[in-house]
Amino acid sequence: LPPPSRIPPDEHSLVIAAKGGDREAFGGLVRLHQKRAYAVARAIVSVHEDAEDVVQDAFIRAYQALDRFDTGQAFGAWLARIVANAALDVARRRKVRTTEELHDTVADTFHDPGESDELRRRLNEALQTLPERMRSVLVLHDVEGFAHAEIGRMLSIPDGTARSDLHHARLRLRGPLQDLRSD
Repeated sequence: LPPPSRIPPDEHSLVIAAKGGDREAFGGLVRLHQKRAYAVARAIVSVHEDAEDVVQDAFIRAYQALDRFDTGQAFGAWLARIVANAALDVARRRKVRTTEELHDTVADTFHDPGESDELRRRLNEALQTLPERMRSVLVLHDVEGFAHAEIGRMLSIPDGTARSDLHHARLRLRGPLQDLRSD
């Protein structure tokens, strides 16, 4: 069977090989998805070291569950749900968190070289004022480009809740970041 059109052919062949026990193929899947997995984890836990731990744990969970993966679905979306759940587990266990300044952007592809350290600091501070789920929904949607339905599945919330959380997160960020808007 040819791979479904929404799944990149390279990813599909790597998944098939990995399901067949090819560890190098699974390594290829890791390389293909590690940046996005980190971005999803970082959006939820916000601390670099925790995000790295989450990504490692998520890839281990994915490897262990690979035999149950449906090759008709996109591996990246399936992995993102695993990452989000692992990150939420860490966030729930760690109620008291330290806030660190984002020294890296959420993902390399979104880095704007013109962005000042002050802008990043202010954005990070504003994001930290949001409740965990609201912050996760905002970053998953606005930075990572996930649809409301995908976010709902990742975070185990209804689509409407994801939509509502996104709306309220944006409203809450307007105040602290008002002077940055260019109308």
